[in-house]
Amino acid sequence: MTDERKLETELGRSAVLPERAALPEKYKWKLEDIYPSAEKWEEAFSAVRQGLPSLAACQGRLGEGVGILLEFFRARDELSITLGKLFVYANMKSHEDTAESKYQGPANRISALSVEFSAAVSFATPELLALPEEKLAEYINSPVLSEYAFGLKELLRQRSHVLSEKEELLLAKTGDMAGVADNAFSMLTNADMKFPPIKDENDCEVEISEERAVSYLRSPDRRVREEAFASLYHPYEEMKNTLGATFDGMLKSSRFYADVRKYGSPLESELDGDNIPTSVYDNLIDTLEGSLAPMYRYMKLRRKMLALEELHMYDLYVPLVKDPFGDIAWSEAKEMMFSYLAPLGEEYLAQVRAGLAEGWADVFPNKGKRSGAYSWGTYGTHPYIFMNYTNNLNDVLTLVHEMGHSMHSWYSRRSQPYPTAEYCIFTAEVASTTNEVLFLSGLLAETEERTKRLYLLNRRLENIRTTVYRQTMFASFEREVHKRAAEGGDTTPDGLKTLWYELNSKYYGPDTIIDEALKMEWARIPHFYSPFYVYKYATGFSAATALAEGILTKGEEARSRYLSFLTKGGSDYPIELLKGAGVDMSTQEPVKAVVKQFTETLDEIEKLL
Repeated sequence: MTDERKLETELGRSAVLPERAALPEKYKWKLEDIYPSAEKWEEAFSAVRQGLPSLAACQGRLGEGVGILLEFFRARDELSITLGKLFVYANMKSHEDTAESKYQGPANRISALSVEFSAAVSFATPELLALPEEKLAEYINSPVLSEYAFGLKELLRQRSHVLSEKEELLLAKTGDMAGVADNAFSMLTNADMKFPPIKDENDCEVEISEERAVSYLRSPDRRVREEAFASLYHPYEEMKNTLGATFDGMLKSSRFYADVRKYGSPLESELDGDNIPTSVYDNLIDTLEGSLAPMYRYMKLRRKMLALEELHMYDLYVPLVKDPFGDIAWSEAKEMMFSYLAPLGEEYLAQVRAGLAEGWADVFPNKGKRSGAYSWGTYGTHPYIFMNYTNNLNDVLTLVHEMGHSMHSWYSRRSQPYPTAEYCIFTAEVASTTNEVLFLSGLLAETEERTKRLYLLNRRLENIRTTVYRQTMFASFEREVHKRAAEGGDTTPDGLKTLWYELNSKYYGPDTIIDEALKMEWARIPHFYSPFYVYKYATGFSAATALAEGILTKGEEARSRYLSFLTKGGSDYPIELLKGAGVDMSTQEPVKAVVKQFTETLDEIEKLL
């Protein structure tokens, strides 16, 4: 074992988390690429605050001609770009060590400044829409404003949902209030909740947090899984009325914004931002709920392979086969990624290599470091990848996933001007999941050993179960609860518990025991506080599966179309961008293709048993 691999192995599985200062610099991201010091951040913060009043100089003048509108757009974008850099730097810095209070202040301050910025520019949309259509057409067709043409066309499309200037200003100022339910939920579940301790596999009592409970649900010891399950849901049941109140606050806020913007429903309101027809949402649910037989078959297979008389909800996350891959050091993880993403071409891989060598990634856990993983950054910065790498295949796949996001951002920001550089969530999950599908397909193609192959096939089944079936179930729940809220239906905690039970029974079938404690799971899902978000995971996975299959079977033509898609950012509607890449999400075919892959994977596992 080389010295580097030995160090990486120790850092990835250390029983005692190191202080951040003790980590070698090559395993830390380079936030100094954004601001070399806290003082430079403060200078940029002051510049944005001082620049906000200048935007008002354009108020009431946007109809005077192309020149003044371009002046406003340029001034707005300059401040917005800096604001984005301030925001990501402050928040990522705070994530390095959440116990360090000096990093929390800037994150709070920049959130407040963002609200001020939104208020300062809120006059523009209603003022532009008050102009005669011929004037707007002149602006849309002006070569000088070509970077803004798509955004101006969007204004026209959504014209009936934009309010007067005074009303838009008032709405902009409601931003902080609208986030209260989400903030209260976050504080309650992340800071205030206490989970009963459990006994681990060695019969030692261990403290439990949300993340620890979830990790123990993967334990091969069924007693430990059952105890972790009970511990996880105990505080949610105790706090069901408070959680019901925060959930109700979210429902009321969602309905309020849909109503004042004259949408027929919160669903219509949320999807209209990306010009997604509600039929796409309904098609997803209808297709999956018409294809539940393979899920029931998987549940029977799971019960058989685990040798259980009854399959409970706390049995769903334990791998059917113990991880046979062992420790995978960070340097090995990178090489695996380079190998199995090779179908994306040398330009793609060269940039992946360069990014990791140049400070894109923050790799290992340290004391106080925020949990989880993400890809972030903004226009004017390179992408950043936040990890808590712990030497296993799951974390390798997390790296692959986040690199998909990062490379999407890299291609988009390199190719698009600021107004069209940012892609929407509907397409964001496509790039990350395409990477995952390619990686898993490549690893499977090289794996003949039976145990490893079973493990990887089970991983594919779980990816589809959790990302397509489960997220679609979440989407079905959201559609129903928002409908109930609009029609005066039952959205009490007990009503939500009953609905959750019914949906789980429907999706997992008659051979799966839906435990009483699981009825509170609806209260655990933070994405519900961003209404109608989760369906994008299912559509994104479906699109990614189709795109990856095309890249693997059709070669250069499919790869070229896919890489072109990555460069497009937000320059068109997501449905149209994906059509250009080779997949039509307005049809049921991509979702049906995922169900087919799920079924074929079940077939192969059964042959190997």
